[in-house]
Amino acid sequence: MPISKAAARGITDEFARRRGPKSGLVVGATWGNPVLTAALEALMPADRLTVVADPVSIEDLRASLAAEGSWTAGNVTAVASLAEAGPAEEVMLASPVTVEAEAFIDDIALLREKVSPGGVLSFAATLTAPAREEIAELVAEYGIGTDLIVRSLPPVRIHRLRIGSASEREGRARAIAAAEDLAPAWRASSVAVTPRLHLDSNGVIAAGLLLGTAWAAKRIRPSSKAWALPALAAAPVAAFFRDPQREADLRGEDDEPESVLAASDGRIMAVETVVDERFGAATGTAGSEWLRIAAYLSLTDVHINRAPVAGEVVDVFTERGGYAKASTPEGEHNVACYTVVSTPRGRVVVAQRTGMILRRIVNRTKPGAALAKGERYGLIRFGSRTDVYLPAGAAEAVVEPGQTIRAGETVVARWI
Repeated sequence: MPISKAAARGITDEFARRRGPKSGLVVGATWGNPVLTAALEALMPADRLTVVADPVSIEDLRASLAAEGSWTAGNVTAVASLAEAGPAEEVMLASPVTVEAEAFIDDIALLREKVSPGGVLSFAATLTAPAREEIAELVAEYGIGTDLIVRSLPPVRIHRLRIGSASEREGRARAIAAAEDLAPAWRASSVAVTPRLHLDSNGVIAAGLLLGTAWAAKRIRPSSKAWALPALAAAPVAAFFRDPQREADLRGEDDEPESVLAASDGRIMAVETVVDERFGAATGTAGSEWLRIAAYLSLTDVHINRAPVAGEVVDVFTERGGYAKASTPEGEHNVACYTVVSTPRGRVVVAQRTGMILRRIVNRTKPGAALAKGERYGLIRFGSRTDVYLPAGAAEAVVEPGQTIRAGETVVARWI
């Protein structure tokens, strides 16, 4: 089954976002395959890429690679079987998984031997894949990210597994180190409207439902003006889910490694020191005191959440609470989702807190995922608040209550 360019970009994103040097392995590709094309476009001078092709097409693949010139010939190796390929940090399947469960289990057993410690296996699967139950089990145990690509026919899910033969500790250390050198991930959940403005997929769905309701109302009662209400609401609802490109999305090297970025747009509510035992030791040694920077988001603010620092996600959990207005002191006890990120300087926590309206938190990251600084990872709808927790004494705030901030751009604190 052919794979779309959007799905290919999702499969190769973990390879492309690393600045290198890095090693990649594309399995089951022929020349012109979108996954192979995307991987070749991501190559940097010090990178290495191995391509596994079937024996019938291997010579055509080698000839095509050679025709690309010395750049490709020096960085890419084509082999006729998986046994000939060495381990790589990023392993990418060139075709969607369509095999039966038993064959899939056998394939994964071979592939996991080709994933370097802490590396990532990325692949696509149709929504009706025969091995979907086995895939779900793997995702539950090793998954670090899943994206639905609706711009494929048929739609597919991209799965990324941090899976290898080394110990969990070694893989975890690799993830933290890699996060410092990562570019923000490409998100299939962000749909481009213009080069600088995207809409989160939630906005596309919400606007579509409203327009569908308007169409149905017009068909059922042609003489009524009731259809106008959902039709007029579609644009402002979609605008709520706007996802503008920010400086973090275009960043090359991080020129301010000591900076901590805002996790959301909005206005600073409070900068204070608190004691909280839920997140483990703040610095990995001792102490549960945190510098907390709280921000309130109004209905007109962009509600996309971004990682304030680079690191590995070690925990994601939700706690029950109320639904008070987020700008009030009672809002601190609202339902919240906490994302705990491990960094070389200690743990950093971001709390996504609900507000009074609709009370929906979207968190798209998982333990084991590596987040780049400023990377999108979720959103809250509609009114909301975010809190950034930093180890007390390890960082100092550079913002004040009442100050306006922008996610992925405003520096809210600096590491000491």
